[in-house]
Amino acid sequence: MQLKKEIFSFFKQLKENNNREWFEAHKAEFKALEGTVKQFGEALKEKLNQHDSIDRFKLFRIYRDVRFSKDKTPYKSHFGLTWHRTKPELRGGYYLHLKPNDIFLACGFWDPAPADLKRIRQEIDLDADEYRTVINDAAFKSVWGELQGNAVKTAPKGYAKDHPAIDLLRFKQHIFMIRYTAAEACASDFMDRLDAALQAVRPFVDYMSAVLTTNADGESLV
Repeated sequence: MQLKKEIFSFFKQLKENNNREWFEAHKAEFKALEGTVKQFGEALKEKLNQHDSIDRFKLFRIYRDVRFSKDKTPYKSHFGLTWHRTKPELRGGYYLHLKPNDIFLACGFWDPAPADLKRIRQEIDLDADEYRTVINDAAFKSVWGELQGNAVKTAPKGYAKDHPAIDLLRFKQHIFMIRYTAAEACASDFMDRLDAALQAVRPFVDYMSAVLTTNADGESLV
């Protein structure tokens, strides 16, 4: 199964006509595209469950929440798909963003709960070597590149600015991302490429799962 190039042409048009009148006139086209994307997401979930444990796939709604936004356009100009690993034993999730000129697969912790971020930093403080081994592995980096995410400017509260692992401790998010072209996203092998990438990221999410399901003494929390 593969994605249709019409996804991106539709969102290009929607960006230029982001109003209810235009959307209602093209709603049948949208619903057809939405249906194929849902099928793609469910099919990838089945594929992932051959080597991972995914309990839920979700396709985000097209409607924007404009209550607290200066931008009052009613519709998003992209599809967002997410796959949730089975909690509480497994942590981390996968996200696919389908937008004209902005297509990417992401994995990690976009907005970690304060307790989770605290625990991640605690583990890095105790022993950053294991984390570095995972994210600096040559095979891993050849697929996922460098760790990304927002970070504090100097040092998080409670940590010295000259801490040997300050480069990791500064992160407030722990994310990896792969970008694709529209041609790649619509190719017949795209699902297989996503599946291979998400197999390659397993050492990272498995490391984080181990950290976030234990305390600093290594005792299980689940």
